[in-house]
Amino acid sequence: MSAHGHTEQHAPEGATTKLFLMVWIGLLALTLIEVLLAYLQTPLLIMLVVLIGLSTIKAAMIIAYFMHMKFEKFSLAVTLFPMTVFCILMMFVVVPDAMRSLSMRP
Repeated sequence: MSAHGHTEQHAPEGATTKLFLMVWIGLLALTLIEVLLAYLQTPLLIMLVVLIGLSTIKAAMIIAYFMHMKFEKFSLAVTLFPMTVFCILMMFVVVPDAMRSLSMRP
C-alpha cells in the first residue's frame, strides 16, 4: 500500500501498450471490412455469414485482450464461457414470440 491507502495495480505480464495497439488496429481493420461489405452489394446470405464470423472474432479479441481474459487463470475462463453461452441461448427463448408478432396485423 502507498501512503494514501491505495494499492498499486500492475498490468499482467505480456500486456504491453504495443500489444493493445495492435489488437485495436486489428479490430479497426475488421470493422472496415464489415463496412466495406455493405458498400460492395454482397449477396445477403454471404454478407450475413461473413458479418457474423467477423463479429465473433472481434468479440473474442475484445474479451481476450480488453477484458483481460487472456491473462486470467484458465479456470476462470472455463467457468465464464459456459455461462455466456447459456445467456445467449436463453435469448432464443423469445424467438417464437418474436416470429409470431410478424404475422399479426398492425
